[in-house]
Amino acid sequence: MRASLLQIDVNDGESVDSRRRRVAALVREQAGVDLIVLPELWTTGAFAYESFGTEAESLEGPTFEVMAKAASDAGTWLHAGSIPERDADGTLYNTSLVFTPSGDLAAAYRKIHRFGFDKGEAVLMGAGGELVTVRLPETTLGIATCYDLRFPELFRGLVDAGAETLVLSAGWPERRRSHWTLLAQARAVENQAFVLACGTAGTHADVPQAGHSIVVDPWGEVLAEAGAGEQVLTVDFDPGKVATTREQFPALKDRMLGLTAPRR
Repeated sequence: MRASLLQIDVNDGESVDSRRRRVAALVREQAGVDLIVLPELWTTGAFAYESFGTEAESLEGPTFEVMAKAASDAGTWLHAGSIPERDADGTLYNTSLVFTPSGDLAAAYRKIHRFGFDKGEAVLMGAGGELVTVRLPETTLGIATCYDLRFPELFRGLVDAGAETLVLSAGWPERRRSHWTLLAQARAVENQAFVLACGTAGTHADVPQAGHSIVVDPWGEVLAEAGAGEQVLTVDFDPGKVATTREQFPALKDRMLGLTAPRR
């Protein structure tokens, strides 16, 4: 299976419409791969909080239309990263879109863990409440977004739902890049799954981005890693390695579930 992670440069000097057109062209250039992955909130920038409301769109808004067409033109599965979605009731969500090779919407995932503590995304956006998996011919994807990477129970839930390849879109800051690499490898090892983690490059809202999109195999080995700038990271991997790894080293079978806190 061949996947391309499009590590998009997101900066304040490019309009949202211009970036949509540019990214759609990049998607079309990847025709022939099995899966394309884009970063989190690449239209606005993950830290451009003031743009969330002004650039928010409905689920089937401009980015949906452009990316659906690009997926169809390329004839490939497309995880189109995430958009600031405005629901019918006015609530904003950080929502990822996954398209089939014919351009149909296969799934939408609203980010569960919102970053910012008492500001930014955490207060401007609503939290999703559902795990999302997508069945491809070769593997089952488990979908997550950026800050989700710090919460292993989410990925355990995705594995229990059948995920074999964990796909993460992110706008991860450069100052915490070491966490990005460490956690991507940890999620791969503990879940015995591939991790495809695609981040942004550039600087937006004065926050330099980490870049360094990464693909990790079920043993925690890094198969490919991007640099800091805009880059298309393409990698071949064997989805069958997940079943082999879980059979050879059946650690998932030894989980102790339903543990209770000690009495005090």
